[in-house]
Amino acid sequence: MQTASLQIAPQGPHFSRVVLGLWRLADWSMSPQQRLAFLEQALDLGITTIDQADIYGDYQSEALLGEALALAPQLRQRLQLVTKCGIKLLSSHRPAHQIQHYDTSRAHIIASAENSLRSMGIDEIDLLLIHRPDPLMDADEIAEAFQILQQTGKVRHFGVSNFSPAQFELLAARFPLVTNQIELSLLHMTPLQDGSLDQCQRLRIAPMIWSALAGGRLMNDTSERGLRVRQALEVVASELDVAPGSVALAWILQHPAKPLVLTGSGRIAALREAVAATGITLSREQWFALWCASSGHSVD
Repeated sequence: MQTASLQIAPQGPHFSRVVLGLWRLADWSMSPQQRLAFLEQALDLGITTIDQADIYGDYQSEALLGEALALAPQLRQRLQLVTKCGIKLLSSHRPAHQIQHYDTSRAHIIASAENSLRSMGIDEIDLLLIHRPDPLMDADEIAEAFQILQQTGKVRHFGVSNFSPAQFELLAARFPLVTNQIELSLLHMTPLQDGSLDQCQRLRIAPMIWSALAGGRLMNDTSERGLRVRQALEVVASELDVAPGSVALAWILQHPAKPLVLTGSGRIAALREAVAATGITLSREQWFALWCASSGHSVD
């Protein structure tokens, strides 16, 4: 089975519904050849979109991806590469950073994008995201940086990550945005109530979902809520003869905002489980059974 792709916004790019997140790439202890083989296996599953950030792996993950791509440059044409900027971490790889902080200045956005291009060994980033809302965000200055990067052919599309609806509206009023990458899972349902998914649906923008399995806690959380959710997942999984993890992702994918889900695992089995979710349709009763298990009460 392969995952499908969709256009994530009007005049936006086409991305795979399952996105390969490389946040932990540096922890997987893979050789460049093993990283390349992993990418090829993901492509065989229809996973064509890769999620990165400048800070991932203590500023090393983009370079690790670049090493793999250098072994098979032709793969670049089959991939959509997403990366993020705007956070400055304290790191031996960035000795000039004196305090951990956000920086969405024009100079930093442009410099970060150019550094990401060098690290990954590519000519163009498909999508650049502002990683976190910056209290000092100047929407006009960010829009100017985006325009420069787009006009110089360094970045095709732009979006944000972890922005509230109001923060999204502010920046989108200055420059077209194609997605908001937000946290959503059966253990974190806030976007269903805070307007984030409503906004995406109104604008016909597909959100990118991180921590869709609650960072792995969904399958081992021993709290009362975690146990309720896991029991409900197992019931639905048994009814459909699929894995509980696939059901948890299908619950997200079924939202009419047409979300994409990120998977951050280095195991091909986990990628297959995620791809299987794209072929699952839950009944309304099954969907709400999971919602009720998480919320701890029935709908009013």
